[in-house]
Amino acid sequence: MFKQRVVFVHGDGSFGAAAWPKQHGMALEYDALFLRRHGFDAVAEPLETNFTADAAIVLASLADDGRGEAGGHVVAHSQGAIAAMMAAVERPDLVQSLTLVEPACLSLTAELPATAAHRALMQPLFDVRHNLSDDDFQREFIRRAFSADAPGATTPEALRAAHRLRLQAPPWEAPLQIVPGVPTLVLTGGWEPLYEEIAGYLRETGALHRTAAGGHRPQDSTDGDRAIRSFIAEVSRLQHARAS
Repeated sequence: MFKQRVVFVHGDGSFGAAAWPKQHGMALEYDALFLRRHGFDAVAEPLETNFTADAAIVLASLADDGRGEAGGHVVAHSQGAIAAMMAAVERPDLVQSLTLVEPACLSLTAELPATAAHRALMQPLFDVRHNLSDDDFQREFIRRAFSADAPGATTPEALRAAHRLRLQAPPWEAPLQIVPGVPTLVLTGGWEPLYEEIAGYLRETGALHRTAAGGHRPQDSTDGDRAIRSFIAEVSRLQHARAS
């Protein structure tokens, strides 16, 4: 039985299937792929951000790899939304829909107030990140971005994650200038003006916007998970109806 492909693109924290615990069950209905972006590996040393490489990973996952059809739906969280949008701009024929969860697409809203304020807060930290230890950068990043305290990294996995965080490029440097013309859902947690501003911008370009509880991870809530599944199912239904 043929299953439509759904590709999941993680943000800055967990990666692969671990980043999408509520969506594991979608593999029963879809050909679900849980990607690892460039530099994210459980064993290998982390690498600096490469937006182009991330987009290439997304596009490769949408190729016809023997399943008889290319393309699929793309679900992306936070900085992973950059790669998803870049892929959709480059190959809109492969991206049947985009679901962007708390998308860190700050390049698109650089001139808007919440984005400008966020960049003014975070840019000084990114300017000195190569002069800081991983632990110091992580602690200050979380304090500025989430107004929270970061626990010190002690396990090998946590130490690697702190190193990886320091290597991530600021999202406002991503080469995003236009919005792809594909069916798009933006899901936000309703907690942070920055992401609501980005969602508002995308809504004005034709995206559907939904909010769900869960802070920066609304996909982990029941309502957020339902919104993702319902959107993909509806887009699939409409595309099938047009094709028949």
